[in-house]
Amino acid sequence: MTPRFDSTADEALNNARRFPRQFARTRRFSLGVPRQFTVSPDGARVLFVRTTSGTDQVSRLWLYEDSKERMLADPLGSGRGDETDGAVPPEELARRERARETSTGVVSYATDAQVRLAAFALSGELWVVGTDGGAPRRIVTAGPVVDPRPSPDGTLIAYVSGGALRIVTTQGTGDRALAAPDGDQVTYGLSDHVSAESIGRSRGHWWSPRSDALLVARVDTSRVQRRYISDPARPERPPREMAYPAAGTANAEVSLHLVRVSGERLAVRLPASSGEAHPEGVWTDRSFEYVASAAWDGHGPLVSVQTRDQRSVHVLAVDPATGETQALSRAHDRAWVALRPGTPLRLSSGTLVVPAQPGGDTQGLRIGDRPTPPGLEVREVVGTAGDRVFFTASEEPTEVHVWSWASGTPGNGLTRVSAAPGVHTASVGGPTMVLDSRTPDGQTVTVLRDGAPVGRIAVLAETPLVTPRPLVLSLGKRELRSRLYLPSWHRPGDAPLPVLLNPYAGPGMQVVLKVRTWWVAVAQWFADQGFAVLVTDGRGTPGRGEAWEKSVYGDRLTAVLEDQIDALYAAAARYPELDLARVAMRGWSFSGYLAAAAVLRHPEVFHAAVAGGAPTDRRLYDTHWEERFLGHPDVLPENYERSSLLSEAAGLTRPLMLVHGLADDNVAVAHMLRFSAALLAAGRSHTVLPLSGAGHLVTQEETVSNLLLLERDFLKKSLGR
Repeated sequence: MTPRFDSTADEALNNARRFPRQFARTRRFSLGVPRQFTVSPDGARVLFVRTTSGTDQVSRLWLYEDSKERMLADPLGSGRGDETDGAVPPEELARRERARETSTGVVSYATDAQVRLAAFALSGELWVVGTDGGAPRRIVTAGPVVDPRPSPDGTLIAYVSGGALRIVTTQGTGDRALAAPDGDQVTYGLSDHVSAESIGRSRGHWWSPRSDALLVARVDTSRVQRRYISDPARPERPPREMAYPAAGTANAEVSLHLVRVSGERLAVRLPASSGEAHPEGVWTDRSFEYVASAAWDGHGPLVSVQTRDQRSVHVLAVDPATGETQALSRAHDRAWVALRPGTPLRLSSGTLVVPAQPGGDTQGLRIGDRPTPPGLEVREVVGTAGDRVFFTASEEPTEVHVWSWASGTPGNGLTRVSAAPGVHTASVGGPTMVLDSRTPDGQTVTVLRDGAPVGRIAVLAETPLVTPRPLVLSLGKRELRSRLYLPSWHRPGDAPLPVLLNPYAGPGMQVVLKVRTWWVAVAQWFADQGFAVLVTDGRGTPGRGEAWEKSVYGDRLTAVLEDQIDALYAAAARYPELDLARVAMRGWSFSGYLAAAAVLRHPEVFHAAVAGGAPTDRRLYDTHWEERFLGHPDVLPENYERSSLLSEAAGLTRPLMLVHGLADDNVAVAHMLRFSAALLAAGRSHTVLPLSGAGHLVTQEETVSNLLLLERDFLKKSLGR
């Protein structure tokens, strides 16, 4: 069907031609977005990082105070904004990869307790800046700096260099090691790969409130398998070594230590294994191999640990004088105990906030002895103010709102803070809340004091050139939340449209939400190229309760594919312009894996696929993520067999494009190479597109822009358009 060339269609087509370059230049519209908010305890100051425009790639540190924004630190002014090759320590590069960082400059920072002093690293150098108007100061250190953190009283900075945890005064004196590596593969003060990538714990040291000691993670990777990430396009460069614990192999050994500023050190006595209440399974491992969270509040250190099989989580209070621990909470589940971001924590009164015990229809919180009401799906705890706790939660899966709970309030103590349909989160301090809202109209950041708006922090991101026009759908017997995108020029009665499924559909991420964000814009762009684009969140995705998320236990593909097919047929029954003789799927990471599985397992439904960054061999992915769903590969090999694609290569009969970043240290390029080798051995034609120098998050402008066009052309050719 040739689109009508009226003025509206002509403008839409022109914008669609320009969109791929805009999408790449703006780093998926992430540049110019304020983030990493820190609110002072008195609510007077808000710190955050943001670039100066929707295309500026250098993040600065900003202060919002007295209803005005002020730049505190500009890396370009220090001459470190470009962060050339070799200037950033490898540990910091790894941290940024785990965080999927898209900018350079001040990409992270930490403050003292009163938010009067901020510390950050630029090209391995330590910088501090006060919020009182002074200029940033460089502090000379013993070596390249990673993760600098001021003490609560603002007199010291803890940082990691060469695997050692060190401190230096904010005046630049007294630099010394508090915990030095006691082995070639030992670090102090950093997270390990699994904790940062799959658990969500990115830190490795925490100050005491009195600024006299730190809780420190010791990581020993000597037993962990090594991987070597190279750049074939630059053979003169040596490969980068990383410790990567694949499913069924040894994890890093993580322990915790109490290290005083005066030099004394004490090991935290973490329990070795779970007790009799631990659920048994075909594979059972009671060992507490994972330090899931750590903090140090006014009541002492607070730690949570999880067993290797992930069926038990214990929350522990640590005695800072002896290192002894006491269990405050124990949770068990026959599949896995979900880790809720922001938990555990304690209110000022000492009340413990933890996820509710598994087994309910929705995943709630337990605040002391009080659970959140049924029907409220808690996503994350975002902060506290006194004895009030703030968290995000859903009543409807496509919306996420900010809620507060406080004891002594009427009814159940709950108040919904955000109002507009969309996805909201928040940062809090004293009477001030920074409400970060994404809605179908875009993103806003509102500063509230005592619940009333008092100002806004500017969002400088570019507006996508394409205007999303999703049709809101709930499909099939499972009421699958879906969105259908049709070409902006399409009218009822036009010729049938080829169908492109563009889901994520995997754990930890939803794409069917009441927001305008990058994946919504990409879906509309593909629609404006002549496709009917269907996006569906099915079983295994967040937001619809514990049973929904855990329905993929033991089999990562069958239920997920079934939901995509059900949604396709249900949408086609409502919209006859969807041509079921021309159906494709595209995706990246889990959805790339799903796209490849779609053409292998259901060629009668799917006629082409683009699989980007696809983990085709589940044995190659990391322990915590993969064993959560499939168990140990030596004990439950059948789970890995039914969830991997290599053995099915001979069944390929449809066009398939494999895309992969050669520098990907999360989903290693071995996934693509082994799958391609299996396809070649079976004599199955396929297309391979290697991305030189690209990691799991592809950021190179030319690559990102042209990849969209190449995918489009491949899909059009494969579907006979």
